Amino acid sequence: MLWGTSPFALIRAPAGFFMETLKGRLKSCSINTATLGHRENLDKTIERVARAGFGGIAPWRHEVEAGDVGRYARKIRDHNLTVTGYCRSTYFPASTLQERQANIDANIRALHDAAELNAKCFVMVVGGLPEDSRDLAGAREQVTNGISHLLEHAKLIGVPLAIEPLHPMYAANRSVFSTIEQSLELCRHIDKENSGFLGIAIDIYHCWWDPMLDLSISSAGKEKRIYAYHVSDWLEPTQDMLLDRGMMGDGIVDLRAIRSHIEQAGYEGMVEVEIFSRDKWWKEHPTDVLSLCAERLQMLC
Repeated sequence: MLWGTSPFALIRAPAGFFMETLKGRLKSCSINTATLGHRENLDKTIERVARAGFGGIAPWRHEVEAGDVGRYARKIRDHNLTVTGYCRSTYFPASTLQERQANIDANIRALHDAAELNAKCFVMVVGGLPEDSRDLAGAREQVTNGISHLLEHAKLIGVPLAIEPLHPMYAANRSVFSTIEQSLELCRHIDKENSGFLGIAIDIYHCWWDPMLDLSISSAGKEKRIYAYHVSDWLEPTQDMLLDRGMMGDGIVDLRAIRSHIEQAGYEGMVEVEIFSRDKWWKEHPTDVLSLCAERLQMLC
């Protein structure tokens, strides 16, 4: 594999695929609002992201639900931002049938907000084991049933669903689906006709380690099921399972190589920065964080 030595260079990836750097292409990049730590209201965050030169934003439900979704949608449009994803689903598994139905209903309501925002996809973190449960297979079955039900509404509303597999360390409490291939199998099982409304969100923080990563990305691309792509970095050592993601370039992930595989697989969407960093980046001024994200995206991703 040959890589360009200049950030302006074209990068030669496997099989003769040429990938441009992101230099001068911030309009093809997005900021997940969690990257700024949710310290300001969404109005301010929208303004900051647009002013920094990014082309996209991915808001979280608690931010949108705290205000007027229609007003936020207009503001995002007025700032010429694309909503690359709406974060995130209510977990599907629960101890009782009534709780499971309530979770589905909450996700249906969120889908309507995603449609109002014109989101490219509704990102689904599907959930872990119900309280006091050890039934992993049962939890996966609940997820399958929940997504099957939600998919019918997604088609009617017009918002694709993107399953985001999480690192296996979250299997107990956040996601019983841990790999791209697992998530693709779920898509194939639920959405056999490949309707264009069920796919995956690839977050390198969760999947960089997967020995089947390249093959799984290729399969997802062939099936046109890659709906979102998130970047950060994996720090070594990691201080917190959830809130210690690294700024791109501060960790051990080969970000450029992974993007080359994703784009070679046919993904043409935005590169979205999603960093949870309680003790580092959430303490820095949002303007400085956005500036560094822009720099690292263009030089390293």
